[in-house]
Amino acid sequence: MVTQTFQEMLYYPESGCLEEVPSPEALKHRILLSTKPPKEYLESKNVKDKGNVSSKGSDSSEEEASGKEMPDLTAELEADDMSDSDQDDEDSDICDRKSRQLGAPEYKHLIAIHAGKPKGGLKEALKVVTDKVKRLSLSEQALQKAAMSHGTDVVRFTQKNILRVYPKGTRVTSSNYEPLKGWMHGAQMVAFNMQGYGKSLWLMHGMFRSNGGCGYVKKPEFLMKKGPNNEVFDPKRTLPVKTTLKVKVYMGDGWRLDFSPTHFDSYSPPDFYTKVYIVGVPADVSKKRTKIIEDDWVPVWDEEFTFPLTVPELALLRIEVREYDMSEKDDFGGQTCLPVSELRSGIRTVPLFDKKGDKLKSVKLLMRFQFV
Repeated sequence: MVTQTFQEMLYYPESGCLEEVPSPEALKHRILLSTKPPKEYLESKNVKDKGNVSSKGSDSSEEEASGKEMPDLTAELEADDMSDSDQDDEDSDICDRKSRQLGAPEYKHLIAIHAGKPKGGLKEALKVVTDKVKRLSLSEQALQKAAMSHGTDVVRFTQKNILRVYPKGTRVTSSNYEPLKGWMHGAQMVAFNMQGYGKSLWLMHGMFRSNGGCGYVKKPEFLMKKGPNNEVFDPKRTLPVKTTLKVKVYMGDGWRLDFSPTHFDSYSPPDFYTKVYIVGVPADVSKKRTKIIEDDWVPVWDEEFTFPLTVPELALLRIEVREYDMSEKDDFGGQTCLPVSELRSGIRTVPLFDKKGDKLKSVKLLMRFQFV
């Protein structure tokens, strides 16, 4: 049914498994499968070896009951945080066995990139196999742990294989995690909870404004390179400054057109200030702030900030305007996030967005960007 539905759009290796990920050009208008056969398909087949499966299950239960440690990645990769979709990865080995038993080898042949959690710990999971491409899914905590102890192994793994990072299961309010950790280690898929909003999603919007906002961003070249001794990029290592970005915030306007006269203050004009952040590798992270301009709908700051950058290819410039409130939390006045790699020197009008990422009709900042 799959081949009949997708026909020539379906991409799968003739040899049974991919030895390397095809180029984006080769995958244009194509579809890849990277999941086990549908549960309904498997259940529709008769299991000839039910007795053997049952006995294996009881043996496994007895082994767990006796207190013997099961050799898998559950503890190290914190698999207990998995969502239903991630359970597909965890059970891929079982699924492959069932697929063979239930007569689904033709479906398995169509899977281009096999997913799964190899036995033997984190080091084993990140091992690069020369003749096969695989996909690994890690929770945000598992990535954090992997980055701390095996950071360069993660980068090396993503040079050939696919790494997917997903939010922990306890984020029941649809909050999100810091995505830069995954991006700077080469993860191709950093999943978000898209139901809400906040700083993490603002960073995602900024990252994917690159490449014309098409939804795909090319991985920086240094994340794909190896040195003469097989060394790779290490996000924790402090590198020499490659360039320095100067950001000047001249003024802002448009709030009086997009907000009611009493939105910020009931009895006086607003007191705006601007916060300017660099988000990227640890050595580049920085935060600056303008002075507060009191009682003015058209604030003029005329302040310049300097940001030395060691890895500008991964840096994001995050800008947020707030309205100072002496007695309560400062009010939100707009935000934007821009990829530093695509900034052009000169004076620019920078539109701001609301908390959900929707563009405000009139609010803009007048700024200057300069690389020295």
